Amino acid sequence: MSLTIRDAVPADVREMVALIRDLAIYEKEPDAAVATEADLLRDGFGPEPYFHCVMAEWDGAVAGFALFFFQYSTWEGRPALYLEDLFVREPFRKRGIGVALFQRLAQIALERKCTRFQWECLDWNQPALDFYESAGAKVLREWLNLRVTGEALERLAGASR
Repeated sequence: MSLTIRDAVPADVREMVALIRDLAIYEKEPDAAVATEADLLRDGFGPEPYFHCVMAEWDGAVAGFALFFFQYSTWEGRPALYLEDLFVREPFRKRGIGVALFQRLAQIALERKCTRFQWECLDWNQPALDFYESAGAKVLREWLNLRVTGEALERLAGASR
């Protein structure tokens, strides 16, 4: 059995959408994943991509993916790699694919001179938290995520005009 980790190409968007939907089901939010193939083609494969993606294949079958983008640390004056989604399909788990995806992202972070590699994890996902901590990740419990969406975002934008 062989594992391949490779950069995603436009022909992968159908599988990427399916993996995103599988992840949404796993995270108990099946209706929240509304991204389309057209969205991913536009935003990940145009002249100024908003995201990058690596695909994991096991004997030629798509087993998982990791979708990421770059942030910038004003304090460090350097970029940071931000992992948006990492998912391995159920039949392919326990084969080291998640670790291989993580290692590839760490390599990309170093290649791009990033000072950190970061992501979020749901607080109930103990298997993922255990895996991340075993890989050297520190859970930053003092930092809270904040989000403005929908009508609140529109109101906020109007307040600044």
